[in-house]
Amino acid sequence: MGPDGGGAPGPTPARAAAAPAHRRRYDRRIDDADGGPSVIALPTQLKGFGVTFSTMFKKVVTEQYPEEKKPTAPRFHGRHVLNRHPDGLERCIGCELCAWACPADAIYVEGADNAVDERYSPGERYGRVYQINYLRCIFCGLCIEACPTRALTMSNEYELAEDSRAKLIYEKQDLLGPLLPGMAPAPHPMVEGTSDEDYYKGHVSRATPAQEEYVAARDAAADEAGR
Repeated sequence: MGPDGGGAPGPTPARAAAAPAHRRRYDRRIDDADGGPSVIALPTQLKGFGVTFSTMFKKVVTEQYPEEKKPTAPRFHGRHVLNRHPDGLERCIGCELCAWACPADAIYVEGADNAVDERYSPGERYGRVYQINYLRCIFCGLCIEACPTRALTMSNEYELAEDSRAKLIYEKQDLLGPLLPGMAPAPHPMVEGTSDEDYYKGHVSRATPAQEEYVAARDAAADEAGR
């Protein structure tokens, strides 16, 4: 029975003495002798406010992505790029060393021979089929180290999310770098009087007028045949 003769039994001196020590300390801090709140708890509250106010003046680390994109490191391992020579011919020679070096079996390459009237690279062969499966790729960069012509490099692009698994298998046309000023789209002949070694040593700076005329005539013939 309670002290007033009814209800639940109230605390007894024995029960109060049996309360845990930390509970007794808490009760002494919160309640004074009259049973009201104690001012001893104020420093604790101020300490909590101090933590809040201190964070208000710290630098904001949240990035407003995707509206604001944080620049990546210079050597970031992003999406692959198949590079071109300055005249537009492809650097890839279809050697398949990148596919052999890939530990995740994410690269598939089929090489083919260049024809006299249909040349895609300065060497004897070029990559006719080139695929990278980004469902498997671990972005380790071993394929870049294995490439003998610097045909394959990694860009800073990291947004590769798609709504279909099939879209994450990139084909050659998805990986080829853009045609920059001075480049002519392959296939076309090499710069007259040069060898593949001249290309790899950087002696070719841009497409020649003869190469540009060849490409223009090729495209005109293709348009005529399509009519």
